[in-house]
Amino acid sequence: DVIRDGTVLCQLINKLAPGSVPKINTSGGQFKMMENINSFQAAARAYGVPDVDVFQTVDLWEKKDIAQVTNTIFALGRASYKHPEWIGPWLGPKPADENKREFTEEQLKAGQSIIGLQAGQ
Repeated sequence: DVIRDGTVLCQLINKLAPGSVPKINTSGGQFKMMENINSFQAAARAYGVPDVDVFQTVDLWEKKDIAQVTNTIFALGRASYKHPEWIGPWLGPKPADENKREFTEEQLKAGQSIIGLQAGQ
């Protein structure tokens, strides 16, 4: 119930990216509270959270899928690693960076002559 009106979520995203949600509604009924949730969702997407990780408004408002809400918060934590201006604390594991490798033809041929020990021989 603490995060249901969206004010805490808006404060969270404003800590990570100041000014992401310029106006947080603290009163005004259900419509205004749902507007907070929508503002948080838009700011989270802009911050780098993938669409598939962002919960639907009804998931939180009607308490239909709290696990998805939790997943969004963790996805926001993962996205914060990609923002050097944020010095922590972080939530969740750091996403892996790409470590692409280039091999020469000579190296690839040398690798083909090695007998794999996983083959059971």
